[in-house]
Amino acid sequence: MSAVLIDGKILAMALKARVRDEISRLKSEFDLTPGLGVVLVGHDPASEIYVRNKGIASVEAGMNSFEYKLPATATQDEVLAQVRQLNEDTNVHGFLVQFPVPDQISQQAVIDAISPEKDADGLHPLNAGRLASGLPAMVPATPMGCLIMAKHALGGDLSGKHAVIIGRSNLVGKPIAQLLLAENCTVTICHSRSHDLPALCREADILVAAVGRPEMVRGDWVKPGAVVIDVGINRIPAPERGEGKTRLVGDVAFAEAAEIASAITPVPGGVGLMTVACLMRNAVVAAARQSGVSLSSDF
Repeated sequence: MSAVLIDGKILAMALKARVRDEISRLKSEFDLTPGLGVVLVGHDPASEIYVRNKGIASVEAGMNSFEYKLPATATQDEVLAQVRQLNEDTNVHGFLVQFPVPDQISQQAVIDAISPEKDADGLHPLNAGRLASGLPAMVPATPMGCLIMAKHALGGDLSGKHAVIIGRSNLVGKPIAQLLLAENCTVTICHSRSHDLPALCREADILVAAVGRPEMVRGDWVKPGAVVIDVGINRIPAPERGEGKTRLVGDVAFAEAAEIASAITPVPGGVGLMTVACLMRNAVVAAARQSGVSLSSDF
C-alpha cells in the first residue's frame, strides 16, 4: 500500500479532546452543560450499538446524555410527541431520532418536526438551506467528519481542488458538496444517472464515495495521488472466517485504491468514528447558540 492511512481513531480522539475542553470551559465560565438526546424506535441491533456508543462518548466528554426508547410498534404521533417534548426541554440542546425508523413512520415528518436549532443531525430543511446559502447552520456530522479528514490529508487548504462525490443523499452527498464548495473546491456530484462514472472519478483530487455499494469504486477509478474518503459501511459474507460470518467493507475497493491514492480512509476505522465526534461537537455548538455564549475561536 502506497497511500497514507487517514486514521479516524486518531482524528476522532483529537476532536473529542477539543469537545471535552470546550465543555469544561462552558461549565466553568457559564455554568452551561450541553445536553445531547437520542430517540431510538424499535430494536435494530446496529442502531442500538450506535446509540450506546453516542451515550458513552457524550458522558466521557462531560455532557449530559439523554436516551429515549420507543417500541417498534410506536405510531408516528407517538414519535412526534417525543420530538415535541425534546424541542421544549431546555436541558437538551441537540437531539436526533436514530434512522431508520419503522415503516409506519415518515422519516421526513420526523425531520420536519425537530426544532432547527436542536437538529443535531443537521437534516432539517432550514439547516440544509442555510448551509447551501453559506450561513451558520447545524451541519450533518458525517459530512463534517469527511471534511476534517480531507483537510488533514491535504494540509488544511483545499482551495482549487477538484472534489468528486459519488452519491447525492441529503445525509452525505449534498451537504459534503456544500462544505467543499465553501472550501473553494470545484465540485462534481455523481449519481446513478451519471455517464462514465469511472472517468469522472479519475478527475478527482478528492474522491468521496457515499453510495452504499460494497467496493464499487475500483483502483483504476482513482486518479494517482488523489485523497479518497470512503463513507460506505457494507457488510458482506466472509466464508474464510467461517460459515455465516461477515466482514465490513466500504464503497471503495480498499487494497486496489490504496496503491493509487496518496491518502485513504479505512473501513472500519475511518469516517464512522469521526461521525460520533462531530455529533458531539454539534451538541456543543447548539448549546452555545441557544444560550447566547461564544465558543472558543479555535473550536
